[in-house]
This record gives sequence, structure tokens and C-alpha cells, in this order.
Amino acid sequence: MNDSNIVWHDHHVSKSERSEQKNQKACVLWFTGLSGSGKSTIANALESKLYEMGKHTYLLDGDNVRHGLNKDLGFSDQDRIENIRRIGEVSKLFVEAGLITVTAFISPFRSDRKIVRDLVESGEFIEVFIDTPLEICEQRDPKGLYQKARKGEIPTFTGISSPYEHPVSPDIHIQTAHHSVEESVSSIIEYLSQKGYLDASTH
Repeated sequence: MNDSNIVWHDHHVSKSERSEQKNQKACVLWFTGLSGSGKSTIANALESKLYEMGKHTYLLDGDNVRHGLNKDLGFSDQDRIENIRRIGEVSKLFVEAGLITVTAFISPFRSDRKIVRDLVESGEFIEVFIDTPLEICEQRDPKGLYQKARKGEIPTFTGISSPYEHPVSPDIHIQTAHHSVEESVSSIIEYLSQKGYLDASTH
């Protein structure tokens, strides 16, 4: 394919106009953490709360995306990188649409999370570290994946046979061993409110 034949088309309606119409500031809340850390649970609870508040959102979940957009990808390091790259591009589109976009992906590598941060404008990427100790994730093991990984049935599993690189300075740090789902959601809502994401008139 000759990239020189592809021309970018600007929209007549801008991202800021879409955000103002929804009375919010568009962003992507990027949930990262180990399998079983509680990312999807908290992300779903957060989206429900934002919906109740009249905010316009969309939730992208790792498992769901692999059923469609990324069903051709495996779990090698290279495929994980491509998985996150594609999700980053999709998240960018949702931000352009003026939505508060919530994502729940292990996204184990700092470099990949940085790529997504760099895709959007300053202040539009909010890294949410769902910090749950490995031993607690293994105890929960909602999908039985840790058990399979320990048996060697999953060759590259984050936290066991493949590394997880903790965020160095996440925008929001949720320690699920000490806080309930409700408390975690309240902390995130408080952050969004203080930073002006829930009121377009502050921008």
C-alpha cells in the first residue's frame, strides 16, 4: 500500500465541541494491573457510576476486544505489544468522539503504555494502576489462569513466566488490598472532578 495516496480528512466538528456538548473533558482512563487484580470489576463499577452522573462513556475490556478486533493475536510479547497498540488507536478515536473512555488491560510493559499516552494530547491519558499483590491475584484466580500457568499450560503468563512492569508514577494508584470497589470508584471520581474532567465549562 502506498501511504502517499492516503490523505487525512479533518472533521468539521472538533473534539472540544463534542466534549462541550457532553459537558465533560474527553480522556482515556487506562487501567493496568495483573490478571485478577480487579481491573474489569472496578472499571465496570466506574462506568456505571459515571453513567448515573449523566456522563458519556465507553468501556474497552481486554477479553472482549480479543473476541473481535484482536482475535488474530496470541499472547507472545510481540502480540501483546500489537494488542495494546491497536487498543491505543481505538481509545484515541473514542477520545476524539468526546467520550470518557475506560480501558481494562494488563498492558504489562511501560513502553507500550507510554506509546498510548503519546497517541493522545497532554492530560487525556490517565494511568490507573490497580495494584494488587500477586498472591492475592492468585488466590482470586477467577478464570483459573494462574493454576494453568503454574502447571506450565500457559507458556507466557504475566506475573509468572512473563514480566509485569509496575507504573513508576501512575496518575491514580488503587491498592485493592486496602480499599473496596466502592472506595476505589470514589477515589477515581474525586480525581476526575478535581481535575475538571466532569465539567467542560472548566476548560
